[in-house]
Amino acid sequence: MDRRNRRRRAAAAFTLLEVLLVLVILVVLGSMATVAITGQRDNADRKAARSQVQIISQAIKYYQFDMKKYPQSLEDLREKPSDSKMAERWGGPYLDKKLPLDPWDEDYRYESKDNSYRVWSVGPDGSDGTDDDIASDDE
Repeated sequence: MDRRNRRRRAAAAFTLLEVLLVLVILVVLGSMATVAITGQRDNADRKAARSQVQIISQAIKYYQFDMKKYPQSLEDLREKPSDSKMAERWGGPYLDKKLPLDPWDEDYRYESKDNSYRVWSVGPDGSDGTDDDIASDDE
């Protein structure tokens, strides 16, 4: 009788050990999946920002072709100029929709100088001028 109880206890302890081992394996697999999904999300956000920068850049090029100058701000891509001479040349709106926010809920930035322009997102860190910025001059 004593042997039966020992076997039952040994079998129960072994079952508990198996359950703990399975739980550890599930936690490790869950952690690995979370890291992989997070990495894919970051990559998708970067691609979306790059695509939006390209779309805005194309709109700026169309504006520059029609108006013979770069817009002063990104809003100029959607708003017809109040000056009648400029309004005659305006072929916009150059963006169909309201200016989007980047994937990190920040406004896209824009600057123009003489014969060049730059459109960019401050990237995931939200800080301007860092390595994670996504810009039209990176294309």
